[in-house]
Amino acid sequence: MSKQNPEVPGDEELAGMSRDELVRLGTRLDGVELVEYPDPWPVKGTRAEKRAERLVAFWFGLSGLSGLAFVAAFIFWPAKYVAPGEEGYTMYSLYTPVIGLTLGVAILALGFGVLLYTRRFIPHEVAVQERHEGGSTEVDKATIIAQLADAGTRSTIGRRPMIKRSLAFGGGVLGLAVTVVPLGGLLRNPHAQSTNEDGLWHTGWLHHGEEKVFLRRDTGDASEVELVRPEDLDAGAMETVFPFRESERDDHDALVHALKRADNPVMLIRLRPQDAERVVKHEGQEDYNYGDYYAYTKVCSHVGCPTSLFEQRTNRILCPCHQSQFDALQYARPIFGPATRKLAQLPITVDPETGYFIATADFNEPVGPAFWERKS
Repeated sequence: MSKQNPEVPGDEELAGMSRDELVRLGTRLDGVELVEYPDPWPVKGTRAEKRAERLVAFWFGLSGLSGLAFVAAFIFWPAKYVAPGEEGYTMYSLYTPVIGLTLGVAILALGFGVLLYTRRFIPHEVAVQERHEGGSTEVDKATIIAQLADAGTRSTIGRRPMIKRSLAFGGGVLGLAVTVVPLGGLLRNPHAQSTNEDGLWHTGWLHHGEEKVFLRRDTGDASEVELVRPEDLDAGAMETVFPFRESERDDHDALVHALKRADNPVMLIRLRPQDAERVVKHEGQEDYNYGDYYAYTKVCSHVGCPTSLFEQRTNRILCPCHQSQFDALQYARPIFGPATRKLAQLPITVDPETGYFIATADFNEPVGPAFWERKS
């Protein structure tokens, strides 16, 4: 053995060695030379030391309080959409800033506390170590455990209950805050109302009794109702439409909700005559179109972005988020990009009494991305 690797003690001798002896042994065996290993607080219990300890505890405590505030805001703050000018809009508009600020402060405060503790209480050692090959022996394992324990003792964390409690509080609550984001959606059963339009299986196009559901365009004024006729679209054109019922005509809240609901937007496309002759229809949806007019959901089947682009020359429907493309001549099946499911098709016709487009039924499949219970 070289001078940097003295004779390895036996198991009995190793078991009888103190932690300090194991630290020194491990240092020698690893070829480490401690050049500097100063004690940050050689005089214990000074006012400066206590001030530093309180400051670290303050940051950890602030992290914990901010994390609790985030959890409370994420669960209880009113997040349901409220239109500008309506009662409750101010609280709704503050939802995103509040959860962003509280989570940001929780993360930053915990980071400040860790950095401050490292600077004020961890010995800033200077060590030189030679490289060696091979795996770790039992001696190496025992000595490294002793060195880690020694490092914890020298950091004085063991005799600082205020910092330990505040760190546990801040780190624990921050972990809870991070956990509540993916678990927050599990607080409510998404299938509790599966039989109506509030469930994952249906949309705002669901029929209520015999009332007709018209195709309505968004004019920018939620109170204005403008329905769509076949002659309103030129060949090769596309327009976004939303559901409308006559019972909602004077109901401002219902009119706004119909325009804002995420799964309501539909692309009404009028194909050019020469293109309409080449259409391939999906099984079971052969009568969903009205002549050259086809209606598909705007909710992309990949991750739910709006498929808001229609390329007239190629008859492709494009999602600008991740570049998925769907063929409007083949029941909007995906032909490029990450999407793997076709866009849901809305069955439409023209109301013989009014001449306006109506939906004959809701989508016969869920719109948007997959979920656990979805079979297709």
